[in-house]
Order: sequence, then C-alpha cells, then structure tokens
Amino acid sequence: MQITDAQVHIWKANTPERPWLAGQEAHRAKPLEVDELLTEMDGAGVSRVVIVPPTLDADRNDLALDAARRYPERFAVMGRLNLDSPGARERIPGWKNQPGMLGLRFSFQRPWLTPLIKERRIDWMWEEAEKAGVPIMLLTTHDLAYLIDEVAGRFPRLRIVMDHLALPAGKTDEEAFRDIGKLIALARRPNIAVKASTMPLYTKDSYPFRRIHPYIRQVFDAFGPKRTFWGSDLSRLHCPYRECVTMFTEEMSWLKGGDLEWVMGRGLSEWIGWKY
Repeated sequence: MQITDAQVHIWKANTPERPWLAGQEAHRAKPLEVDELLTEMDGAGVSRVVIVPPTLDADRNDLALDAARRYPERFAVMGRLNLDSPGARERIPGWKNQPGMLGLRFSFQRPWLTPLIKERRIDWMWEEAEKAGVPIMLLTTHDLAYLIDEVAGRFPRLRIVMDHLALPAGKTDEEAFRDIGKLIALARRPNIAVKASTMPLYTKDSYPFRRIHPYIRQVFDAFGPKRTFWGSDLSRLHCPYRECVTMFTEEMSWLKGGDLEWVMGRGLSEWIGWKY
C-alpha cells in the first residue's frame, strides 16, 4: 500500500536573508528540512507527502516547490496565496502550472478572518479556483463549518478539504471533539472532504490513542473512505511518526482492505490530482 501523508510543513531558520513573518513561531526549535523529512518518511513507511508551506513563511512557496522539483515522486505542494497581493486573482488560473503545485491552502481559523468568508469578500477566489480546477485545503473551526457549507453550495465543483477535522487548537479528547457534529454535517456536500491529520495531538491518551478512535469512526462513517484523508502534520507530533501511521493501519480494526488504502493516500491523491 502506498501511503501518502496529507500534510507536513518544512521550513528553514529565521535569518535576515529569509525572515519569518512577524509574530510567528515554529512548531519546534530545529527547522524540519527535506533531508530529515525523507529519513522520517522512510522510517515510518510513508511513500509521499503533501507539503504545506507554514504560516511563518507568509505566502512563500519556494522551499516546498524546490522539494517537489528535486523529488517529484515523493513531494507535492498545496501552496499559499496572499489574497491581498496585487494580481492575486490573475494567478489562480495558472496556479497548477507551477511544477509540483496541486492546489491552495488557507488558514481561516482566526476570528478576524471570518468576515472574509461571511461577507463574501473572497467569493472571487472560490470562483476562480472552481473554474481552474484548483482544490483548496482550509484550516478553520467547527464554528465556521456553516460558512464552508454555504461556500460549497455556491461553488459545487470546487473541491474543499477541512484540515485537522477543524478541531480547536490546544483542546483534547471530549473538549476537542465536542462540536464534531458541525463538521459531520458537511458530509452532505460531495465536494467537501476531511483531513484526519495530527490526531495524536488531540488526546491525552497514549498510543494507540484509543480514546479518540470513536470520533474518527464517526467522521469516517459520514464522509466515507474516499473523502477521509490521513495526515500527520509531522512537526507538531508528540509521538513517533510511525505511531501516527500505525494508529490507522494497525489499531483500527474497522479500517481495512480497500477502505484503508483510500484513507491512507489513494483518496487524497485522487482528490487533489496527484497520480496514484
């Protein structure tokens, strides 16, 4: 089975030549770079990774695209676009012409960004992405799920992925999954998928993190194997990469056979157009 990780960040140290976005902090002190990532992938049995440039790099995608250029069989990119930058709208139709670039990724979990969606200020972005066949990964919250539902309804050919099951940062177990029903309600939209990524981070339980398995099963039952994507967000994990993999591949008795293949990479690959 070919395993494809739906999200990993890579970055370099904060230097005058490559400064981080003001106010941003990395997930860990040592930058996660390509060579280390390849070693981690080989050790965990992960074939491929979708690289998501971190917020600290602002709207720069060069590091991720360079990795995809050097290792096209192992890396692809869901890139960032500054929607306020001049010519942002004009860039979307040719977005996937960048070698290794498969889509867009936005972080809308912060409350002050909610009006962008609620007041339809970025409808032009959804529209252009839909027309160009550019899938979008979104970091949002359960409280914003109803807005994403409306977007998916207005743009039915736009493929959307809800990252980390839209779980709240810093919460675990029952508190983290309290409003999971708001995410599950989106399953009625065939153009919305979910990314079951960073799951060990959302529990105080130890491996194999069984306390949150029932919640993941609820999401899987709603969205199905073709719209539920495994991912690690490796730099945030407090457990070995391999455990994040085997949590799904060995510890969920209900997830097996063809369903397991879809969840562990085939579904994601087809959704974002990465040849499987």
